Amino acid sequence: MSLKVVILAAGKGTRMRSQLPKVLQPLAQQPLLQHVVNTASTLDATQIVTVIGHGAETVQQTIKGEHLEFALQAEQLGTGHAVAQANDYYGENDTVLILYGDVPLTAQSTLKDLLSLVDAHHPLALLTIRLADSSGYGRIVRNQHHQVQAIVEEKDATADQKSILEVNTGIMAVKGAYLKSWLGKLSSDNAQGELYLTDIIEMCVADGFQVHTTQPDSEIEVLGVNDKKQLQDLERRYQRQQAEQLMRSGVTLMDAGRVDVRGQIEVGQDVSIDVNVVFEGRVKLGDNVQIGANCIIKESVIADNTIIHAFSHIEDSQIEQACVIGPYARLRPGTELASEAKIGNFVEVKKSKIGFGSKVNHLSYIGDTLMGAHCNIGAGTITCNYDGVNKHLTEIGEGVFVGSDSQLVAPVKLGDGATIGAGSTITKEVPAEELTLSRSKQITLKGWQKPVKKPK
Repeated sequence: MSLKVVILAAGKGTRMRSQLPKVLQPLAQQPLLQHVVNTASTLDATQIVTVIGHGAETVQQTIKGEHLEFALQAEQLGTGHAVAQANDYYGENDTVLILYGDVPLTAQSTLKDLLSLVDAHHPLALLTIRLADSSGYGRIVRNQHHQVQAIVEEKDATADQKSILEVNTGIMAVKGAYLKSWLGKLSSDNAQGELYLTDIIEMCVADGFQVHTTQPDSEIEVLGVNDKKQLQDLERRYQRQQAEQLMRSGVTLMDAGRVDVRGQIEVGQDVSIDVNVVFEGRVKLGDNVQIGANCIIKESVIADNTIIHAFSHIEDSQIEQACVIGPYARLRPGTELASEAKIGNFVEVKKSKIGFGSKVNHLSYIGDTLMGAHCNIGAGTITCNYDGVNKHLTEIGEGVFVGSDSQLVAPVKLGDGATIGAGSTITKEVPAEELTLSRSKQITLKGWQKPVKKPK
């Protein structure tokens, strides 16, 4: 016996008014369906089968996951018909968990609770929820003993049934043998003319079984997305949830409504985050990290006591302890800052290692560079690392001082303790502990007249 997950993701999503399939619409910069697949992957499932239809090829190319398979629903004839497309992927002894590609935030713990309700004597368990406004949902019909009897869809419900507040989320776990049998008995004799998966609830009861139910901790876990407004509403609720988690972890947020976590973030103690900061991918923040307003940090590790001033962009970078970055700094992929390094305003660093205590304070570009400790790089310095075809390495030793407005034309090496005079263009190796400069002779042309504007 093993767990198989079936995710229904074949719908077009007409109300999205988008060329992109609904299940590929982004939530926290990740497709809705990818959220579902990621959660399913944490459940020790031996197979995850995604039933696709509209935009099938694009969905297959986009969604990634271990043990992931795709089944095609060429015609969308209802949820029961969709699940039936996965019949070949599960056996009679398997437990099948049915999820939805446009319901992205169901918690792993909720799904584990649901799966725990399924056994030899209870072949079907259902996730339900009580809503203040249940309109539009299938209602959970129970008998006088509070036992589930059926699910009635909105269009087929009587006036009394429409007053029921407990509704179907669509998420259920079913023993494989019974699921195959019940799917084979579905009828399209209903208001939609479709094969409703929910009809198997009544079949389960008719076969003499009780349907066990559980409910999620929060409504956000079962909210689906049908249009861009619902997508935006869910995004904001999700981001609020992430902000609350950060604060529970000890982070000081200047405004919990103005931080976005679009990935996974790990934080130390006494972290402070100002407004409009965006985290993407995997980010790790050490103790006492301070992040100023309007920063973007992606796929990076930032160690203890580092200060990131406002409007800085950091991507795929490793920042050691007690560094100071920004404002308006950009660290591109492959940047590594040793402890106590300083990257100042309007400085861009790419694929470079900056040594302990070194400073690049103003208006400079450092690319494809190995820089030693205690260097001081003057304003306007550029490493000319690209010849139009290939990138070349600049090597800067320890204790090097580079004067302002210098160009270091790679490949080039500056020895330890070297000094570069301001305004120099360096094309050859620079010896250690020496002053090197390249300047044209300064001249003054006496008697030179400024041009004047000619009369019209």
